[in-house]
Amino acid sequence: MQTQLLPAVDAPALSTKPHYAILDGLRGVAALTVVAFHLCESHATSHFDQLINHGYLAVDFFFLLSGFVIAYAYDDRWTRMTVKDFIKIRLVRLQPLVVLGMIVGALCFYFQDSAMWPGISEVPVWKTLLVMLVGFTLLPLPLSMDIRGWQEMHPLNGPGWSLFFEYVANLLYAFGVRRLSRGPLAVLVLLAGAALVYLALTAGDVVGGWALEPKQLRIGFSRVMYPFFAGLLLARVAKLPRVGHAFWWCSLLLVLVLAFPRVGGPAQLWQNGLYEALSIVVVFPLIVWLGAGGQISSPGAARVCKFLGDISYPIYITHFPLVYIYTGWVSNHKLPLQQTWPVALLTFCSALLLAYASLKFYDEPVRRWLRQKLLTR
Repeated sequence: MQTQLLPAVDAPALSTKPHYAILDGLRGVAALTVVAFHLCESHATSHFDQLINHGYLAVDFFFLLSGFVIAYAYDDRWTRMTVKDFIKIRLVRLQPLVVLGMIVGALCFYFQDSAMWPGISEVPVWKTLLVMLVGFTLLPLPLSMDIRGWQEMHPLNGPGWSLFFEYVANLLYAFGVRRLSRGPLAVLVLLAGAALVYLALTAGDVVGGWALEPKQLRIGFSRVMYPFFAGLLLARVAKLPRVGHAFWWCSLLLVLVLAFPRVGGPAQLWQNGLYEALSIVVVFPLIVWLGAGGQISSPGAARVCKFLGDISYPIYITHFPLVYIYTGWVSNHKLPLQQTWPVALLTFCSALLLAYASLKFYDEPVRRWLRQKLLTR
């Protein structure tokens, strides 16, 4: 779910475009919120008592950002770029950290044995390594290969499911949607939006998408199709405003949406579904629109946006194995967050340090090497 514009097949042409630094910063804000959401989720008994209640909507925000920036970066390059070139660019950008995230997941796996996942200690090492190797490809694993018990398509690193759907959306764009004019694209977005709203209203939320089974696949496709292609359409049609202090205002609005308490009770699921549908369909495009048109007014804000943008993908794709460990520990000790917050904070900081180390010592060097080998002519 990256929005960074990358040197690729035609780097000089791409580098003449202005860079949406505020969108990078917002991606980082969403990624850090996801980490906090997952830590708090360890203490929840249901969706109704969960802190940072709508933190999972950050994934839908990532999809929207991705569609917006991919349209901005690549729509005008198809006369000098092939589908193969595009796929290589995206693989170079995303795949190194996918591999690292699976390795981290495998290394942490047996430390997650707990009352919540009592079967982990029984999983043979060869099976864990096989799951890791398949995870390198992001091909979804069937339920029969679920070595944890959460029915995840990537049980060593749960967030891999969203990268799978990111790739699906990228391929749909490359093989056909990029050719659609504004009218047909608007129809596609409208239909995808209707499917998303229907899902949210009938289920009460859009939670899901991480298992290789019909219901979860439907949720996953519903969650990616509208925001990704709405971002594409927004990049093509929007006249961007000039907004002062846009990063801070957009960050505040984004955090408020993600942290807002659950709306309605078990008997009024549609109310929460309506909230989530409006957030994805209306508020997230508004945030991206304001952020894309915003101006960074100080060197400090520029540094914050750059750091958050740089760290956003690494922390998203490497933090969850640490959260699994924390969740297992919480399930063993049955302690509330009021008592475990120092450990939660330590886990959060550890995830941040791991992400930064992954960026500097692995991701950036590997991507430089891959660009030289695969993307230079």
